[in-house]
Amino acid sequence: MRNEKLIHALGNCINHCNYCADACLDEDDVKMMVNCIRIDRVCAEVCSTLSQILATGFEDVDDLVRYCIKVCTLCAEECEKHDMDHCKQCAAACRNCVTECEKYLA
Repeated sequence: MRNEKLIHALGNCINHCNYCADACLDEDDVKMMVNCIRIDRVCAEVCSTLSQILATGFEDVDDLVRYCIKVCTLCAEECEKHDMDHCKQCAAACRNCVTECEKYLA
């Protein structure tokens, strides 16, 4: 499949974002994690939508890929503000997703 690496990166990002959002709910200061939880949820949704559309073979996705880059970058930046391992892993997955999206657009 032509988009296999990107679809894999999107799936990895979805999994890390969902895990991070859930793990944030277990933190002592949940109020401090509200933005992280919110952007994790949005990032997972955007990545999921892009992944599903790419799997259909539909070609006109460049604008959605660019939006995915934007959201994944915001999510990585938010997660990088926190010291928790789940946030660090989520940020790395988001950064990898951005790289694969950029390769797709190249």
